[in-house]
Amino acid sequence: MEQITWKEFEKVELRVGTIIAVEDFPEAKIPAYKLTIDFGEIGIKRSSARITEYYTKEELIGKQI
Repeated sequence: MEQITWKEFEKVELRVGTIIAVEDFPEAKIPAYKLTIDFGEIGIKRSSARITEYYTKEELIGKQI
């Protein structure tokens, strides 16, 4: 496995967003949630996560990821 250099790492942009909505994702092969995440100036983005066995939908609202 090849590692990136420090110079390459400095170009990586890390962002934190707040989960504002969580829905069931019944179409997923493995149980998952559909997440709506607010990234502030970047805007609202949607994603999914296979974390149904670790969190309830209510626990995820307001969490930062």
